[in-house]
Amino acid sequence: MSDILNKILAVKQEEVSAAKKYRALSSLREEVETDADIRKDLRGFEKALRAKIRRKKAGVIAEVKKASPSKGVIRDPFYPGEIAESYAGHGAACLSVLTDRLFFQGAPAYLQEARSACNLPVLRKDFMIDFYQVYEARLWRSDCILLIVAALDQGLMVELEACAMELGMDVLVEVHNADELERALQLKTPLLGINNRNLRTFETSLQNTLDLLPLVPSGRLVVTESGILVREDVSRMRDADVHAFLVGEAFMRAPDPGKELALLFDTAS
Repeated sequence: MSDILNKILAVKQEEVSAAKKYRALSSLREEVETDADIRKDLRGFEKALRAKIRRKKAGVIAEVKKASPSKGVIRDPFYPGEIAESYAGHGAACLSVLTDRLFFQGAPAYLQEARSACNLPVLRKDFMIDFYQVYEARLWRSDCILLIVAALDQGLMVELEACAMELGMDVLVEVHNADELERALQLKTPLLGINNRNLRTFETSLQNTLDLLPLVPSGRLVVTESGILVREDVSRMRDADVHAFLVGEAFMRAPDPGKELALLFDTAS
């Protein structure tokens, strides 16, 4: 595990502990499980990706991200609702919204603003380590959560997935290498994210997705993450039968993120 990931997870433990003191898990769980509006307000994350792919288009999870630990502030000014609306109008299948405050300058309000501005399903992009965060995600109307194999032991990962699915959410499980892939395949979710960013060097290589593909059984929907910057990258992945993408930085640095999405994935044609 990288030093930065260790640091993030330590802070995340502190944040969750503080949140539980402010509001008990039992109170949060009761609201999520008994509020009919919360339970039924689901948009179908996996369904949206597969619908795009069935139409021979790329299933793009477009990220709403202000900053990152390695690059600092990426987009300023930052208006999540406008970004989400632009993505929706230019062919995105889903949204991914950062809610981590300290390292990515994200916020729950950003997720809520983005989801309210369009009809796309939304992934809560954060470092999920506790049931509390899963219930938070549904309270904020997340349609999917991210589970990072490198951040979780197997037992907890399985339990967090079960909790999310019980609440009707989809789960995207993220791996970086073959060992993590083996663990991820023990989960029920068909959504498998392969991150092309090395956790130690922060360098990206699309070869990581291509190297792991032969180890992925049929029926799993592979999402290639990080390092998709030009149309040749998209073609390289689609030629390898990878049709789902999570892209953030390439869009966030553009004047109009949605237009950049349309250019990169040719969704305007």
